[in-house]
Amino acid sequence: MRFDVVTIFPGMFGPVFDQGVVGRAIANGVLELHTHDLRDFTHDRHRQVDDVPFGGGPGMVLKPEPIFEAVEGAMLHNPGPVILMEPWGERLDQRLAAELAREPGLIIVCGRYEGVDDRVRTGLAAREISIGDYVLSGAELPAMVLIDAVARLISGVVGDPGSLENDTFGGELAGCPQFTRPAEYRGIRVPEVLLSGDHARIRQWRKQQAAQRHAQSAQRH
Repeated sequence: MRFDVVTIFPGMFGPVFDQGVVGRAIANGVLELHTHDLRDFTHDRHRQVDDVPFGGGPGMVLKPEPIFEAVEGAMLHNPGPVILMEPWGERLDQRLAAELAREPGLIIVCGRYEGVDDRVRTGLAAREISIGDYVLSGAELPAMVLIDAVARLISGVVGDPGSLENDTFGGELAGCPQFTRPAEYRGIRVPEVLLSGDHARIRQWRKQQAAQRHAQSAQRH
């Protein structure tokens, strides 16, 4: 799968995706990640990517011309949909991540300042996606969250495919408490059922614990 990211801060992505399972998948050719510096698609000596909003108001708005050119260049290599990371967009969840993982690629536009000229959304048929109801300095961090959530669902990215089955929101055991050695630490012991070797009992206990945690989460929301 190929990810193309249009941003004014391409250097933010390397330190994040040079490591971990996504970094290994990129190194092994399972994934491709390409960042495109929006300033490379400007045509003035100041490399201006933003301007004041029509109608007045505070802040600056990202100009449409460099975004269109950057995205259309990425489209030559990436047939996937265009994504705009926006706080009012469709909420990212595991279902949406799984849907996007079936695409051949994603082209992600990272807004800044007061946002992106709306002709980007309409002219490029961009799908707006949000990671939550809060404001960040820019869309680079949300783009990284989206890439990580989608990438790990691609075959060959996660070393043990079975671990995906127990991921949060991924199955009936999602969210169950996990323990490892030592069996006792600072007076806190691992539940005896996990030491019993009775796999049927262990699975039933994990299902009950997972259900309890999900019920508590639903109450909080």
